[in-house]
Amino acid sequence: MIRQMIQIDETLCNGCGACASACHEGALAIIDGKAKLMRDDYCDGLGNCLPACPTGAITFVEREAAPFDEAAVKARQAKERAATHVMPQFGCPGTRSRAIERKEPAGEEPCACSGGTQDADCASRLNQWPVQIKLVPVNAPYFNRAKLLIAADCTAYSRADFHERFMKNHVTLIGCPKLDMADYAEKLTEILHHNEIQSVTVVRMEVPCCGGMEHAVKSALLNSGKMIPWQVVTIATDGTILD
Repeated sequence: MIRQMIQIDETLCNGCGACASACHEGALAIIDGKAKLMRDDYCDGLGNCLPACPTGAITFVEREAAPFDEAAVKARQAKERAATHVMPQFGCPGTRSRAIERKEPAGEEPCACSGGTQDADCASRLNQWPVQIKLVPVNAPYFNRAKLLIAADCTAYSRADFHERFMKNHVTLIGCPKLDMADYAEKLTEILHHNEIQSVTVVRMEVPCCGGMEHAVKSALLNSGKMIPWQVVTIATDGTILD
């Protein structure tokens, strides 16, 4: 059938992933650094992805395409929710939710990576498991009155003081909007809606694809209907904090 569909100009696409995050039907993905329409029958032709694109790479075109399959989309969404929101009682041990209690030793010297003089290895500041946005359960107990750190995967490798500066006293969630195909905004909205979150800190790299992470968090904050203090920290590829 002839119907309205999106068209992606790969010469303009910077691979930020904002369009994929905005597409609730899961029709878009980032492949080899460019946005791709994965299935015609997942695209409803309404164009939620258009305003999300920062480079104007997406336009409408009328062409031959399979009809929109709402039932298939709902089935995909249900399968994804089951995989990411429900932690299996007898599943992979690596995906089971748990809090990690850490006690500060009496008289602990400042960690070297935070400006102290200690020569020993710095302590981990990870307070919970899992950390991947796609795996973390929405109603995990450690979300109660938590300060959220939502970080792009690469950020932790850019700075030696990442644990001390950003992760300490925070619940850490990580992801990569360029490589993952999940809609972070939907999952983060549920986390914010169902839990009493004190604050949200987004740490992203300066590269364009990290814009998808910031966009997802902004959407989640708006969709949750809550006034939650939040900030964005951008890190350059050389590890410099830009803002």
